[in-house]
Amino acid sequence: MTSPAQRDETQRSPVRVAYLVSHPIQYQAPLLRRIAREPDIDLTVFYGSDFSVKGYKDAGFGGVSVKWDVPLVEGYKHEFLPVIRDNATVTPTTPMNRGIFSRLRGRNGQPPFDLLWVHGYASVNSLHAIVAAKALGIPVLLRSDSWLGDRERSGITLAAKQLFFRALASMSDGVLTVGKLNAEYWRYYMGDDFPLFLLPYAVDNDWFRQKSLDAIPRREELRQELGLEPGRPVILFASKLQNRKRADDLLEAYKLLSPAPGVEPHPYLVIVGDGEQRELLERLAKETGWNSIRFCGFRNQSELPRFFDLCSVFVLPARHEPWGLIVNEVMNAARAVIVSDEIGCQPDLITDGVEGAVFHAGDVPGLADALRRTLASPEVSDEMGRRALARIETCDFEADIRGLRSALAALTKKITA
Repeated sequence: MTSPAQRDETQRSPVRVAYLVSHPIQYQAPLLRRIAREPDIDLTVFYGSDFSVKGYKDAGFGGVSVKWDVPLVEGYKHEFLPVIRDNATVTPTTPMNRGIFSRLRGRNGQPPFDLLWVHGYASVNSLHAIVAAKALGIPVLLRSDSWLGDRERSGITLAAKQLFFRALASMSDGVLTVGKLNAEYWRYYMGDDFPLFLLPYAVDNDWFRQKSLDAIPRREELRQELGLEPGRPVILFASKLQNRKRADDLLEAYKLLSPAPGVEPHPYLVIVGDGEQRELLERLAKETGWNSIRFCGFRNQSELPRFFDLCSVFVLPARHEPWGLIVNEVMNAARAVIVSDEIGCQPDLITDGVEGAVFHAGDVPGLADALRRTLASPEVSDEMGRRALARIETCDFEADIRGLRSALAALTKKITA
């Protein structure tokens, strides 16, 4: 029989949380460090691959070698799971791993974990971990950034997906939603009674805000580096130059800002990033005959705040974008943002005419109109930027901590919300 002293010790012991994710992700690392500072949460992160730490060639950036210039695995406990290397389908980014069962059960005198948090749900590794946790009686929390714009319309495929989610719900205990569209997705597939806890997609607001402030004294230096005349607004695109990101729609909309045939628009267009569309975009830009479009190539995360500070408005015209964390980043620089209505973060972060503008994805004239409205005057874009900063301040890591604590309190009973 457990003594009162033993019960008190149990109540004081931190809740042990295992977090399974494919690889170290630059957006997640600061949040994991923040969670690790909670005295009553004992977090261990299990990774399937270390490719992002070593550096890799990113096909989305056109095969550019990428090695992130921010710390990815510092400040929190983590482990890289052993890889099953005899599987012919294994790639550096999607290996199959072993050993999660023994980790969850507890090794080297450690007790079992109290909860498994899985990022994603359809990979072999994720399903393996969920089944292992179920066998050990450990609650499972799911997280992904899917929304119903991704829904497959085929009757057979949809029926199979619903069967899959029925099984997934039976092996899981809750979902950490990233925003409004994501919550709709989970309600649709898991039912109205399935527990949802809001853990909003957030970036390190303090870091991006400070980096943007630090960039102000060097603003003219970057302007001169890019050959931009003072006094002209700057439209910024910064993302992978993939078809889905629709930078070509932005370029076509930019051409509509021309006041007369052959006359370049007053704002500059600055495109940061690389990828499959770069050759096409550069050709289209050259065909205009204008000297107002700049291609800056891939820039690492620590370089981006300089571009955020330089711009008057940031544009993400993508289709089928699960969230768009770069929107969070640029809002911390107090800049107006234009997004399509297929950007996952739009309902949570951008209201048309408030923090920027919203247009229907693929509507080039609509995007051009959004640019005109946002750049109607410096006062208009500056006010939108101030509202953007005020709104993003409510979407931060502290909101994530509150959401995670609510989920842990509900599912483990070992922590207070």
